[in-house]
Amino acid sequence: MGDVKNLTANDAIEKIRGIAKDANICMFVTDLAKLPLMGRPMATQEVDEEGNIWFMSDRNSDKNRDIEKDAQVQLFYSHTGNYEYLSIYGTAEIVNDRSKIEKLWTPMAKTWFKEGKDDPTISLIKVTPEDAYYWDTKNNKMVSLIKFAMGALGITPIDDGGVEGKLKPY
Repeated sequence: MGDVKNLTANDAIEKIRGIAKDANICMFVTDLAKLPLMGRPMATQEVDEEGNIWFMSDRNSDKNRDIEKDAQVQLFYSHTGNYEYLSIYGTAEIVNDRSKIEKLWTPMAKTWFKEGKDDPTISLIKVTPEDAYYWDTKNNKMVSLIKFAMGALGITPIDDGGVEGKLKPY
């Protein structure tokens, strides 16, 4: 079991920004009351200074329709290369700000928006975190594999030095 280290304010925002940037793709889940959960991979465009997470989306997409009905969403990030994980529960808002779209535009976005940054179907989704939790194991793959093998042999592995905790950016 690792240490618990809860982070607040700027420290929480920096942790969210770091994991979201490194992992880049999250599972973006809408319609949280309906099972099975409806998730889809989404590329993070930005985590702003306040800790809001920004995505590009087609204004006619199922996720946009889901958000219009119920703005509560859950984001799951997994950066397996760094053994960092992040779960964010928050409120989503659809934003139609052409200057913000221009700022967040990347050449990769043209894959989904054929007309480029001026494509009329582009909208932004801004997620404001309300609750977040992270796991940061701080160990490389080899150490984790050795610990897994020790556990399988009935040997109690030493503490992995990992850190986890709640994130409260607000």
